[in-house]
Amino acid sequence: MPPTPFFADFVKEVHKRGMKVILDGVFNHCGSFNKWMDRECIYGSEHGYAPGAYVSAESPYRNFFSFHTDQLWPHNGSYEGWWGYDTLPQLNYEGSRELEDYILQVGRKWVSEPYNADGWHLDVAADLGHTDEYNHAFWKKFRQAVKEANPNALILAEHYGDCEEWLKGDEWDSVMNYDSFMEPLTWFLTGMEKHSDDFRPELIGDADAFWKPMAKLYGDMESGLVAMNELSNHDHSRFLTRTNHTVGRIDTKGSAAAGEGVNPAVMREAVAIQMTWPGAPTVYYGDEAGVCGFTDPDNRRTYPWGHEDQEMIRFHKEMIRIHKENQELKTGCLKRLNDDKDYLAYGRFDSKGATAVLVNHSKEAHERTVAVWELGIPHQCVMERLMLTSNEGFSTQQEHILVENGEARLWMPPYSVMVLKWENG
Repeated sequence: MPPTPFFADFVKEVHKRGMKVILDGVFNHCGSFNKWMDRECIYGSEHGYAPGAYVSAESPYRNFFSFHTDQLWPHNGSYEGWWGYDTLPQLNYEGSRELEDYILQVGRKWVSEPYNADGWHLDVAADLGHTDEYNHAFWKKFRQAVKEANPNALILAEHYGDCEEWLKGDEWDSVMNYDSFMEPLTWFLTGMEKHSDDFRPELIGDADAFWKPMAKLYGDMESGLVAMNELSNHDHSRFLTRTNHTVGRIDTKGSAAAGEGVNPAVMREAVAIQMTWPGAPTVYYGDEAGVCGFTDPDNRRTYPWGHEDQEMIRFHKEMIRIHKENQELKTGCLKRLNDDKDYLAYGRFDSKGATAVLVNHSKEAHERTVAVWELGIPHQCVMERLMLTSNEGFSTQQEHILVENGEARLWMPPYSVMVLKWENG
C-alpha cells in the first residue's frame, strides 16, 4: 500500500488532541507566478508543465483568466487582476467550466478521506466571479459539494459589510466577524479604526455605538455562534497597538511606534469580551504574547520567542479556560444588561447556568449595580466571581457575590472586567 499522505497523518494527530483544521481557500485569484499564469516564467523550462496563460495563447489555462487582448503573446501583459493588482490575476469562472469543476473538486477532496479537514475559510469570497448572480450560484454549488463530502465541514467566509444574502443556509455557514465584533469593539475600547488609519475619541466608551453593530449578526444566532471573532489578524493592525491611539502605518511612523504607549489593561478588557461573546474566539498568533504592529506587513512580525509577555499568556489561558468550562459561553443566549458611558454589562445564559460580564472602561473606579435577574438568576442567591482584571493585572481568586432583589452591587477598578457565574442547581 502507498504511504498515507503527510497532511492526512497531520490532521489525524490534530484530531486526537481534540482540535480541528480549517483550510484557507483562495479561490478568487492566484499569484502571477502560479503555473496557470506563469508570468515569471518559472515553469517554462521544467519538464511536465504545460505553458502558462501569460506565455502562450494555446495554454490549457487560457480561459482561466480574462485577457484584454489576444495580440500580445508571448508574455501578455494585459489581464484582469484582483482590485487591479497584476500580481494577483483574477480567476475567470464564467469563462471556464473546467476551472469551476476543478475548484469544486478541490472543495470536496480535502474534507474527504484520507485528509478529513474540518472545513474551509474562503478568502475575499464575495469577490469571486464577475456578477452577484454567478457569485451566489457558485457558492451554492460549493456548499453542496463540500457538505455532501463532509456534512460537518464548516464554510467560513472573509467578508466586509452586510453578509445576510450569503447566510440563508445554502451558501456560507458564517463569516470573519469584522462588522459585528472587531470593528465595534475596537471603536468602543480604543476609538481607533482597525488599520490604525483614524482616531475617533468620541466613540470610546459609547455603549450605544457598540451595541448597534454588535447585535446585527446575532439576529441569526446559528451563524453568530460560529462567527470568527478576532481582535487582530494579518490584514489589520495589532489590537494592542490600537490601544496607543497612534494613527499611522509603518512607512509613516516606523515599527517602534507601534509598541509605544500601549495599554495592556485595555487588551485584557478586549480578550475578556472576546472569550465571553457569542462566536468562535480566534487568537491571532502573538496577540497572546504581547506582539504589537501596525497594519500589513508590520502585523506579521515573528513570534517573540524568549521575550513573550508571560502575564498576557497566562491571562489568555485563564480566559480560554473560562470559555471552555462554561457551556453558556459557547451556545447560550446573549442579553444586554444595563450600561452607561464607559460601561458595558451583558450576560450569556442557558437552562443550566448564566454568566454576567461587566466592563468598566473608565480611568476611574466605579460602583455598579447590575440586574442579573434578567439572565434567569434567582432574586436571592450567590454568584461566583471567575475573573477580575484591572490596571495592575488580573485575578482568578473566586469570591462570593451576593445577589439581593435580583441585583448585584459591585466595585469595579479602572479599566476592568468582572466575570460572574451562577449555576442552576
